[in-house]
Amino acid sequence: MAKPKIAIFDFACCEGCQLQIVNLEEEILSLLGGADVVEWREAMSEKSDEYDIAVIEGSITRLEDEERLKLIRSRAKVLIALGACATIGGINKLKNNFDDLDEVKKCVYGRAASKPHLHTGPTKAVGEVVQVDFCVHGCPIDRKEFTYIVRSLLMGKKPEIPDYPVCVECKAKGNPCLWQYDQVCLGPVIRAGCGARCPSNGFRCFGCRGYTSNPNVDAAKDVITRYGLNIDDLKTKMVLFGSKQEPTIYE
Repeated sequence: MAKPKIAIFDFACCEGCQLQIVNLEEEILSLLGGADVVEWREAMSEKSDEYDIAVIEGSITRLEDEERLKLIRSRAKVLIALGACATIGGINKLKNNFDDLDEVKKCVYGRAASKPHLHTGPTKAVGEVVQVDFCVHGCPIDRKEFTYIVRSLLMGKKPEIPDYPVCVECKAKGNPCLWQYDQVCLGPVIRAGCGARCPSNGFRCFGCRGYTSNPNVDAAKDVITRYGLNIDDLKTKMVLFGSKQEPTIYE
């Protein structure tokens, strides 16, 4: 039986999530031993138009990138969005908060703003352009979660991806609630699966895994009220990864 073929592609991103894959080191040999990696710009020079699983890192900012992504989707049986830029648009989506992107480009790039490769539009997550089968959330991704998802697919199983809030993982670890220490944490509405990595180390949840599919809005509002804050306090913290993705919690 032929091994599944995997291709890894990148669009607008820092490639940090691919670096997390590389950092699997010896484990990557075991993980990918059941597959053939036919294209991966960060690790090899070979290219291929034939693959079963396409892994996409990065957000989509140009029309030519949309066409390239659609072509990749047409060739792949399974498409995985890798990391926050791919799954929710990531930090790149901050620019969508500005009405005049041409002025933004001039401010950032000066005279170089007119160069062709900088002709970009509003940032889109991969799922806003093509159908995504599975997501590996986070900025950067969690290596264990990536390993689990890929290994499940290679075994013909459907991976179970958490759709409950980070608060659940914090409770399971016995972490003190950071709201008690005046940190506006997004744990009540953000998807778990990271092991509550940031709160476990004393930092609030920044929201890099995106909202759960059904955020517990009432619970989040109760937390905000309990600690004497308001919706605007929460909105300012959601901008980093939540630009233009506002849930009903704001209403």
